[in-house]
Amino acid sequence: MNVRVYAPLIEVAPPTPSLWRPSPDEDVWLLNLDQVEADSGEVLSIRQSKARDIGTSTVAFDDSHVLYSKLRPNLNKVVLPNAAGFCTSELLPLKPDPCRLDRGYFARYLRSTEFVAWAVSRTDGAKMPRVKMDVLRAHCIPLPELATQRRIAAILDKADAIRKKRHEAVELAEGSIRSAFLQLLGNLPGERVSIEEMLSATSNAIRTGPFGSQLLHSEFTESGIPVLGIDNVVTNRFRWAERRYVSTEKYQALRRYRVFPGDVMITIMGTTGRVCIAPEDLPECISTKHLCTITPDRQRLLPEYLWASLLWDPVVRAQATREGKGAIMEGWNMGLVRGLMIKLPAISQQEHFAAFVRKVEGLRTKFLAAEAESNQLFGSLAKRAFGGQL
Repeated sequence: MNVRVYAPLIEVAPPTPSLWRPSPDEDVWLLNLDQVEADSGEVLSIRQSKARDIGTSTVAFDDSHVLYSKLRPNLNKVVLPNAAGFCTSELLPLKPDPCRLDRGYFARYLRSTEFVAWAVSRTDGAKMPRVKMDVLRAHCIPLPELATQRRIAAILDKADAIRKKRHEAVELAEGSIRSAFLQLLGNLPGERVSIEEMLSATSNAIRTGPFGSQLLHSEFTESGIPVLGIDNVVTNRFRWAERRYVSTEKYQALRRYRVFPGDVMITIMGTTGRVCIAPEDLPECISTKHLCTITPDRQRLLPEYLWASLLWDPVVRAQATREGKGAIMEGWNMGLVRGLMIKLPAISQQEHFAAFVRKVEGLRTKFLAAEAESNQLFGSLAKRAFGGQL
């Protein structure tokens, strides 16, 4: 059965400080939207404030409430607080009737893809979109028996826990590579060399373009030679995203911008400083002006080590940030990339690091596949649950 969200199932907490009156010197929990993780609803940090300093634009809550963010519902911030406190008025403390609506079930419903899509479609305001209260009050939710609600919430909690563990595995893999690089970096002497000194002896070993009329958007085709852009690099791993092509004839005119397997690509426009390595099975393709492509001398500098240096060497990142300031659209340029100064380990040390990267990246790929599978399973379970099929 479907029922409306509000009365008699829900009551909205009154303005501060009606729920309880802490003394002015008492430390209280003050929750703002930026402390809530999107989608999961996890509280990222706990901020304590004196009761006298909490301000008037706050609302009291306790552990019987579900906190729902009416601001930017696409961010999907729904909190199950485990203690009493005060929150920004952009969070609505909703108190379910425990005899008819399970708190965990209600929170899961508010986080569901279907409800988020519904809320987003009914927001007002372009810069600060919010869900209107009268619209929210009129929304109907599925309401099975209380025991069924609790069973659904428990199933979704378990599925979500699996999903989180698989995501943590992906992050641990990333962290292990970063830690291995920083350990290697910390054991090296202080001398540095420029990327320009480490380029391949081949012509055009560092390149960006084509520019202006060399490649027009109208010249892209539905098949042919692939053209790589920011979307292929933005995750710091190479991925096939939006497919763009040019004809074989156009490619012949732009061959100097070819990307070879093992090249290191870095974004220099838009989202700057993202880095990836072109895979060994990369077909013939070219890059756009948004990328700077580097062909290192592999006898002295391996792609995996250069990739890690561009991502995690704090000196390199500071240099790029400092020299990139003031550029048009916060862009970098090929001269900046040429001049970046990296530490250079012995090639044997680089080979050991590169082998570690390849091993962990293989595991990370498996973890990502498992995470995608668990996300799909969770979405399917939630859809079935709130569709009365679970």
